[in-house]
Amino acid sequence: MTPTVRFAPSPSGNIHIGNARTALFNWLFARKHRGRFIQRFDDTDRQRSRQEYADAILYELHWLGIFPDAVEYQSRRLAHYDAAVARLQAAGVLYPCYESEEELELKRKVLKSRKLPPIYGRDALKLSAAERAALEAAGRQPYWRFLLPNFRSDPFAPERTEVAWNDLVRGPETVDLASLSDPVLVREDGSYLYTLPSVVDDIELAVSHVIRGDDHVTNTGVQIALMKALGAEPPGFGHHNLLTTTSGEGLSKRSGALSIASLRESGIEAMAVASLAVLIGSSESVAACRSMAELAEKFDLATTSKSASKFDPAELLVLNRALIHGMPFAEVQGRLLALDIDGPGAEPFWLAVRGNLGTLAHARDWWRIVHEGPTAHPALAGEDADFVRHAFDLLPAEPWDQATWKSWTDVLKKESGRRGRALFMPLRLALTGLESGPELAELLPLVGREGILARRP
Repeated sequence: MTPTVRFAPSPSGNIHIGNARTALFNWLFARKHRGRFIQRFDDTDRQRSRQEYADAILYELHWLGIFPDAVEYQSRRLAHYDAAVARLQAAGVLYPCYESEEELELKRKVLKSRKLPPIYGRDALKLSAAERAALEAAGRQPYWRFLLPNFRSDPFAPERTEVAWNDLVRGPETVDLASLSDPVLVREDGSYLYTLPSVVDDIELAVSHVIRGDDHVTNTGVQIALMKALGAEPPGFGHHNLLTTTSGEGLSKRSGALSIASLRESGIEAMAVASLAVLIGSSESVAACRSMAELAEKFDLATTSKSASKFDPAELLVLNRALIHGMPFAEVQGRLLALDIDGPGAEPFWLAVRGNLGTLAHARDWWRIVHEGPTAHPALAGEDADFVRHAFDLLPAEPWDQATWKSWTDVLKKESGRRGRALFMPLRLALTGLESGPELAELLPLVGREGILARRP
């Protein structure tokens, strides 16, 4: 059986780095095991699901380097879920219920007042056919619950029934079905909740491993029971820890917090996002991987922590700088061209400035400084202004190379007696308008003698 995984978000908003973490775990698992990656959209919620969100999710996955082997939409598979409902109804394990939400809440409050767990008591199973018909005649439409197999012969006498699996991340796990209410699978309007379509798809699309966040651990017991009710063997399961903000709050797709789109638009490299999303909260040290193949070598589900991991955007910036600082010109040439950085000077320019860039887009600022001069000329103190003017008078003749800066400043040291910051800072301010930046020895040949003289204060 070909190892097959799936990433199954609902297309109701932009995915954030926590969602991307799940997608990356599945993608890397598939790569390591020569398997298949299915992109499935859980879009049965007609009110919130949007095609534009699905398209955006696919775009962000491609940007991250994830290319699905297949794309599925649950909204296009409704007939498959209808057939599963018919099978469950025929088997007597999907039963109609008629309580309103207010009635259910009242029952929960009564149970809590008696110090009992608020588990649904299966009252709807006691209704006769005539009573059900009367309720429907009065305008009540049934919703449908799955009868959990947590009893021997009497559904009103549930007993401890453990569902166990060996979790790929967490190790041995069990869920007691007697501690759960029978889950609602079909709403009053006939639409499906998450559980049934997910299970049917995992069966019919031959998903061999379900890798997702650990907020789904309890769901797993129900889903295994439902798979067996449909005559299928369950896949393997792996539940990874969740990411939180630095303050410990959960990430929200609807708030836009740390969305992949916002990170991409701010200039963060895809491999910086992927490296941090995958390696944070694992036994591996967090470092910038330059390719998905390199990241796959470090990826191991079993090394993932069982406790939540805090995601700090500042770490992304560190990884981003590390990636950019090591990028060869050939890798970025096309992207630099899009920033109007081209010509025979583009490569030496890139090699000179890349070590000082936080994002690749910042290269455009330095290209402008090299070719047009500082965007603002900081005021130089009287003595510094005199020093710079005299320094410009002592510029060596061309041709220039990386040794020109040293030969020029050696002369200036002898002429002015200045050393260290007193020597270099006025020159840097005059040449770039900034107090920090690339090595001036690298920039000087790029600017050229004429360009330097044009910056004379």
